[in-house]
Amino acid sequence: MSEPSTTSQDGRPAARGVRVGAPFGVPVYFAPSWFFVAGALTVAFSGTVDSRVPGLGTPAVYGVSFTFVVLLYASVLVHELSHSVVALRLGLPVRRITVYLLGGVSELEREPEDPAREYLVAMAGPLVSLILAAIGTAAAVPLQAHTVPRLLVEEVALANGLVALFNLLPGLPLDGGRVLRALVWRLSGSSERGTAVAAFTGRGLAVLVAAVPFVLIAVSGSPTTLLSLVLFSLLAAFLWSGATQSLRIARLRGRLPELSLARLTRPAVPASASTPLAMALAHLEQQSAGSIVVVDHDARPTALVSESAVAATPQERRPWLPVSDVAIALVPGRILSADLSGEALLLAMRATPASEYLVVEDSGEVLGVLATTDVARIVSA
Repeated sequence: MSEPSTTSQDGRPAARGVRVGAPFGVPVYFAPSWFFVAGALTVAFSGTVDSRVPGLGTPAVYGVSFTFVVLLYASVLVHELSHSVVALRLGLPVRRITVYLLGGVSELEREPEDPAREYLVAMAGPLVSLILAAIGTAAAVPLQAHTVPRLLVEEVALANGLVALFNLLPGLPLDGGRVLRALVWRLSGSSERGTAVAAFTGRGLAVLVAAVPFVLIAVSGSPTTLLSLVLFSLLAAFLWSGATQSLRIARLRGRLPELSLARLTRPAVPASASTPLAMALAHLEQQSAGSIVVVDHDARPTALVSESAVAATPQERRPWLPVSDVAIALVPGRILSADLSGEALLLAMRATPASEYLVVEDSGEVLGVLATTDVARIVSA
């Protein structure tokens, strides 16, 4: 699956897990849940190994079973890498790939700019999985029956086919949902409408998946296994939460036009590094400004007074404390161009996280200060 990600301010957690490499420059992580599910699948698949290739012995059975699990998730990784490679070819940066309990996800730094790119990135994964399934099916034919190579090739081919078919279901967060989103986007001209249609379809799929065990009970008349019930419940929860996350990101993107530095920049007052904090705050109130910029003898900005540091300073200390003691030095990433807005603004802030930024015109003239809290208020509204 390919999942767009705007910034760290969209609520997405930082990467967690074990980093295993960076093919094509894309960091790959294995989430902690993978190690649990790898062990569980090894145990669950051991029965199939024992019945299909009798006489191996217990250690060999579990060794073959674990080999299948490794090949299965290697296929998942190839699936995700195909998304990432196509995205990179189309000029879309990829933040990371994470392999976890139910598969994997490729996180893009930003949305594709048009439905054609959305379609190409989404289809890459299922297409590669189908190719792997076809190759595996063909490669299994000449292999001797009831042997370990035949078993592994057949089962990995089957798994890739199932991965492809499942991901092609038309609902977010699956690849088929992104294909549906691209189609609605192309027909309606609205990416937000495409996301809404595909996300609500994804929620519908989640309900259907959750109902599968109960339908099987009604049809067969026999109770389902606990493993099947847990598996379908996990898949349903994954689909529902993924679709809901997609809707939330779509709403966030709908608010991006409100993120304009011309609108959000607070007027600032200059103060020398030795100015007492109480005096600078009084000047701030007189000027009805919102921030304090520390300047040198040539009136060039050198630091920004931290709003949180000011709030943490007791009133009785403020007349004796210079503003330099509650200021943070300016670095290039904390200076933003006044023409930034929307997603470009969020990406610039993500590159250098800070509580305040100096906003300057193209001429170098100081426009004011951007407070991260003002951006967060709009993003989380």
